Amino acid sequence: MILELADLQIQPGRQAEFDAAIEHGLRTVISKAKGFSGAKVQKGIESPERYLLMIQWATLENHTVDFRESPAFGEWRAIVGPFFARPPVVEHFGLLTTVE
Repeated sequence: MILELADLQIQPGRQAEFDAAIEHGLRTVISKAKGFSGAKVQKGIESPERYLLMIQWATLENHTVDFRESPAFGEWRAIVGPFFARPPVVEHFGLLTTVE
């Protein structure tokens, strides 16, 4: 399992619009992608224009190749891209350990 972590900074004052857009994009585009297995969005408290998008993929290639090189990526960016104040910072992580 691979975790994609995207640090998103949106334009000030557009949080309500973005909240609806990112949920719509996740449900209608991302959730249908090959290898997708779940997503969460965390919204900044001290920095309300900052969001952390966490998407779980079966493999790194499911995100970097299957999704990013598909028409679905353009659909996703058309939904959420207009809100970005700067390009997202995206990194991938593999699980080290779990404590519950």
